[in-house]
Amino acid sequence: MAADTFNSVLKALDLGLNEIRKFATARGVELDFLDPVLGKVQESLRPALGRKDRMLMARDGSRPKAMCFIDAMLDSWMELRGDRAFKDDPSIRCGLGTLGERSIVWIGQDKGTGTKGRIAANFGMPHPEGYRKAARAMRLAQRFNMPILTLIDTPGAYPGLEAEERGQACAIAENLELMATLDVPIVSFVIGEGGSGGALGIGMGNYVHMLENSMYSVISPEGCASILWADQGKVDEAVEALRFTASDLLDLGIVDSSISEGRGLPDSLDEVAAAMRASFLSNIESPSESCAVLHRANKYRRMSFHGQRSA
Repeated sequence: MAADTFNSVLKALDLGLNEIRKFATARGVELDFLDPVLGKVQESLRPALGRKDRMLMARDGSRPKAMCFIDAMLDSWMELRGDRAFKDDPSIRCGLGTLGERSIVWIGQDKGTGTKGRIAANFGMPHPEGYRKAARAMRLAQRFNMPILTLIDTPGAYPGLEAEERGQACAIAENLELMATLDVPIVSFVIGEGGSGGALGIGMGNYVHMLENSMYSVISPEGCASILWADQGKVDEAVEALRFTASDLLDLGIVDSSISEGRGLPDSLDEVAAAMRASFLSNIESPSESCAVLHRANKYRRMSFHGQRSA
């Protein structure tokens, strides 16, 4: 089943059930049993979605961006700007926030909305200053003992000449080194597209979760087809080989959970954000908070052994 067909079916079901509810409510009839029925229909449709369908859903322009989730998850927040070296990069946004009684640092990759917003955010492809701004926020979290929330949504770091001249690879490598040594817990969520080192630059978490229809890959299928086969006609083959869906990576031990998108984003944003909030709070209260560095090191060590067994 194509992704657009899946979304259309769910929306049609929602609209139809809403009309039935209105009709029943006007006559004093309760129809609470309809919600479980809709849930069963959704669950029966989901297995029909293939990897390419989920890739298209992950890249869908109507999918909520990082700041939508920040608004929905946090009780309050403020933004920090600039890397204190070159300029501010709007493709990575970060700041301070409150979640219940906890003060946290949040970092999110933002693809922007609308034509102007997407151009301003460079379509979610960060420059080195974006990663250096994220590092600035992480050091702030370390100094004041605040857990870190990161939201991943990028096709990859910007590969342009000016980014390389300003040290793109070095900025990402320095972030990986920094995240490996932080004493505070890091919880990462892949909310859309998680591409290559551009995603890892803010994603080396103690816990990494994926939304049901997101993707997380070492390279895009298009890039994989170009490098391995020098043939864009091999994209579908690359899609199947990369195994980048939430269920694939959960089986491989790369991520910690797959979060259901309910009746489909953006309609279910509040429910998905509530599930993400609950996961975040649970993760930062786990034993890893007392020794986040050791927990993180063990996580990636286990991941490498799991990968060898799965190969």
